[in-house]
Amino acid sequence: MTNPKLTKILSSCLLSMAIVFPAVAQEVEPQTIESNIAQATENNKRPTPDLFLSPSGGEKLMSEASTAIDNQQYDVAADKLQKARQVFNQLSNFYLQLFNNFSGIDNRVAQAQRNKALTTGQQRDEATYQLALVHRAEEKTELSIPLLVQVVNSQNPTTELGKKAYQQLYEIGFVDEPFTGAKPKPRSQPAPKK
Repeated sequence: MTNPKLTKILSSCLLSMAIVFPAVAQEVEPQTIESNIAQATENNKRPTPDLFLSPSGGEKLMSEASTAIDNQQYDVAADKLQKARQVFNQLSNFYLQLFNNFSGIDNRVAQAQRNKALTTGQQRDEATYQLALVHRAEEKTELSIPLLVQVVNSQNPTTELGKKAYQQLYEIGFVDEPFTGAKPKPRSQPAPKK
């Protein structure tokens, strides 16, 4: 009995090998490769939601990490959050590259990729913040500090997540000054008329 999912994975691997190893690809008729790609595209018009390198793959890791935190399995949670960070970071970078490639060519496509880059960047920062909290729970503050600084740097100290990350740095004792929010700039008074 043949497993269709396994067959599909093996076909994808062979197709990838044909692209990576041109000598192997030369032995296969070009029309066969193109028809195989067309067939694979026809069968998979949209990515499946359980792909690892997808927003849903990262969200699944975040959910698994949350369950591990609830069960006080901090080592499992840290592993899942680290993987989620990597997934969201890669996605954000890939979407940003696509945005740059389509800027000035097709602004509709470029803007869609920019929005995805921002969304996955936000998810990366949330995973980073959660990972820092897990390290704090494990009493490994030396691992929390660089993660929290990354969140403040990426988010900006005035965003909700940026404020929370800075507050954690303050609680740890890494910074001495509390941050209550941006102070409004004083309005300059118009010069008196003469």
